Amino acid sequence: MTELLSTRGAERNVGSPICATAASRDGRHFAIGTVDGEIWIVAVETLLEAATWTCVEAHQGAVLSLCADAGPSGFLSGGEDNRLVRISAVGDITELHKGRRWIDHVAATASHIAFSSGKRLELRDAKGVETLKALEHPSTVTGIVFDAKGKRIAASHYNGVSMWFVQAKVDTVRPLEWKGSHIGLAIHPGGEALVTSMQENDLHGWRLSDGHNMRMSGYPKPVRSLDFTRNGRWLVTSGADAIVMWPFFGGGPMGKPPAEIARLPGVFCSAVRAHPKHDMVAGGYEDGTVLLADTGSERVLPVCLSGRGAVTTLAFTPGGGALIFGTEDGVICGVDLASREPA
Repeated sequence: MTELLSTRGAERNVGSPICATAASRDGRHFAIGTVDGEIWIVAVETLLEAATWTCVEAHQGAVLSLCADAGPSGFLSGGEDNRLVRISAVGDITELHKGRRWIDHVAATASHIAFSSGKRLELRDAKGVETLKALEHPSTVTGIVFDAKGKRIAASHYNGVSMWFVQAKVDTVRPLEWKGSHIGLAIHPGGEALVTSMQENDLHGWRLSDGHNMRMSGYPKPVRSLDFTRNGRWLVTSGADAIVMWPFFGGGPMGKPPAEIARLPGVFCSAVRAHPKHDMVAGGYEDGTVLLADTGSERVLPVCLSGRGAVTTLAFTPGGGALIFGTEDGVICGVDLASREPA
């Protein structure tokens, strides 16, 4: 099989494991973070010209978190140097915060940015200057996410998740409780459910209408990557030798087995990302393979074949016309999908 990377892609070994990726809101740039604190800026316009990709020394120590900025271009990054920085599309860096602890997680909407450090979650305006709220949690925050409308923000931590209303004058937490270590989270695009990955080989979810608990288990490995598809029909995850898809329709996922697509026997899926416009999902595997799979059929398109190290992170542009991913061996790959998208 011919890999898309060889005909519609470019790659570059940057010498440091890749740990984070993000696409800007306007879809014109990607940012890719490394464990050595570098952020590579890739313009989608010159995606296939790896020599044009530029490197910014953003942090002393690893990039821990990376997301699109509140504005149309640029990015936000948190690092082991206790700094939250804004990176422009041309690589200019502005320090927004420097504290005493690592900036573990960052997230943003068009009107707000948020970041966590230890137990504290700070919410700021879109400019990143004014602190609007500082929310304390019972233990270290392990993930943050805004809902699709930007009205609520959720933070995972030990023994569950805390949900907050962004604009509330009085900060009243909605606790979603389940004993154990919750290490990441995803929220349904329609606001119907919230799901966390656990330190054990399980997922836990809550139906947000009534707080009903949902448990999804049976994984051979812990789930390190999870994402809802564009319409919320499926929750796609890593943690097995296929992309695991839990149904969030017809009363699911409770009482319904997951579907599995893009299986590579004996090779575990290490990262997933749902396509923002079509019913497809990208899956990265521990041998370096990346596959693009149709959620409604057995159709699988090979993006990248094995040999570049375990895939650690993937990102699409908001329109889905380009995909970038990185590996443990320090390889960044970009693929132009625009002419391959269904009409």
